[in-house]
Amino acid sequence: MTDLPTPGEPSPAAPPSLTASAERARAQLHEEIERLRVGVEEMLAEQAEPIPQELRRELDDMREETRLQVRKRVKKTERKLERSLHRVEERTLQLETRIEGVEAERAAAEVRIYNETERLLDGLLQEIRTIADLFERPAQPPPFGGRGR
Repeated sequence: MTDLPTPGEPSPAAPPSLTASAERARAQLHEEIERLRVGVEEMLAEQAEPIPQELRRELDDMREETRLQVRKRVKKTERKLERSLHRVEERTLQLETRIEGVEAERAAAEVRIYNETERLLDGLLQEIRTIADLFERPAQPPPFGGRGR
């Protein structure tokens, strides 16, 4: 089959590149924030001094915010995937129904062709028998007053 849409069927919407770029930039920003947070924690751990409570709270907030953002993005991606799968399943069902209809039409056409061919051959056979019967009849004398020698 081709990937061309059926007439009258809405074409799948392509996501705008601006949205994709914004998502990539947002993901990169969160990755950078997480990298910086981990770097600050490592640096403070190396200093062997207790981490100030305010800084610890800010780092924990950043960690939680990053975790929530990732979870939200994952859920959004899962929903998109589920919608896509649902559309594919619907399209598959439509195609299966269409294929079944085409197969039924093909089978009906085969029966019509077979029946018509059989009818034509029966007619041809009848004409051949009629011609054969004409050849088997004895020759009849010419009608009275006809020219015979």
